[in-house]
Amino acid sequence: MKHTPLFTMLAGAALAFTFAAAPVHADKASKDKPAVQYPNTARVAPKLDLTSEKEQKALNEGLDAVNAGDKAKAEQILQPIVDGSKSKYAQAIALQGLANVTYNAGDVKAAIPLLKRSIDNGVMPNDTYFQLMYELAQLYAADQQYQASLDTIAKWRTEGKKETADSYGLEGMDYYRLEKYPEAIAAIQKAKTLTDKPQDSWNQVLMASYAESGKGADASKMAVDEYQKNPTDSGMLHNASAILLQQQDYAGAIKVLEQGRANGALKDEGDWINLVKAYLLQAQNGGDPKSGSAKALGAFDDGVAKGAIKPSAANYKLAGDASVIGENDTRAIGYYQKGAALASDGELDVALGRVYFQDQKFTDARKYLKQGIAKGVQHKGQAYMVLAETERQLKDKPAAVTAMMEAAKDPETASKAKDWLSKAHVGK
Repeated sequence: MKHTPLFTMLAGAALAFTFAAAPVHADKASKDKPAVQYPNTARVAPKLDLTSEKEQKALNEGLDAVNAGDKAKAEQILQPIVDGSKSKYAQAIALQGLANVTYNAGDVKAAIPLLKRSIDNGVMPNDTYFQLMYELAQLYAADQQYQASLDTIAKWRTEGKKETADSYGLEGMDYYRLEKYPEAIAAIQKAKTLTDKPQDSWNQVLMASYAESGKGADASKMAVDEYQKNPTDSGMLHNASAILLQQQDYAGAIKVLEQGRANGALKDEGDWINLVKAYLLQAQNGGDPKSGSAKALGAFDDGVAKGAIKPSAANYKLAGDASVIGENDTRAIGYYQKGAALASDGELDVALGRVYFQDQKFTDARKYLKQGIAKGVQHKGQAYMVLAETERQLKDKPAAVTAMMEAAKDPETASKAKDWLSKAHVGK
């Protein structure tokens, strides 16, 4: 199943990324003794080989340039250390600095090999070594190299002998992007056992993974539960309604969207439109068409009045279609006319023509059908067939035949059009 982003935060999530600060200044490394972060690792911390005070000073200046965001100066100072230093440690620190300033300049892809070289030098203290390895996994994820991110997390966890909620959260995101939903579920569930403050994005991954792996009931329940914890949160409202709609739980989607409408959480135009659609889908799947249409139009008009639903051809077409479902032709005409004035094609003109045809207002129907066809429509053959029937009702047989001959040119309507022409004895 091809992954389609369901959630606002998932679609635009940015991974937190900060380079390890220790040691920022080489000459201070021996003075600062923070708590050991990886006490259980079997890795033997290497002996640092940086002895040159001149090189220490250059590193400090280069890292100051990194912290100041001065990429040109950082590269000018640090690149010669990478290329010519006899100290592996100095090279590793310089590479880390170059990776940092490159990442901060927005070039994630170029930062990855620099950071990897820093790690592979093998001379970093344990805490720095493992911190950089974890951040490399984050960079891989940011660059959409999800399997590489997973492999790096596994190496970090195995060698560092450490488990964290964030690492399982990142793992869950990677699996989700790779469409390995059971693995994503397991990773996020593990992450949530390791903290009492789970990130919102983890819950989104979990809900989406439930939905994509056929556990729709679990996804829906979780989505609603998360929304009810903070019912005025527009983002959570969007997530809950989106997954309920995906599960075709139209009543459930309507319930949460109407709750958001009442408490002010319903703000996004897409969510307003989804409320309109939910009423229509419910009406078309066993509900009352007239009642569903009335409620859909009530929501639409309210959204327009509040400025949430913007005037557009697509939006007015939706309202016109809702009116047709409710057999309210007068309102349908009004919405279609507003949409036609904004449209770049003739679809809404043809829709108007169809309504007028149903109302037996054939002169108006002919006007809009011709107008729509001239502007361009996707199903031209169908439009010509309605036009032909309109001309027939207006007792203009030559015009009806001409329209039906045009319909016969469209593969979609060729068979029916040719049958009509044959029965009308055209060409005989």
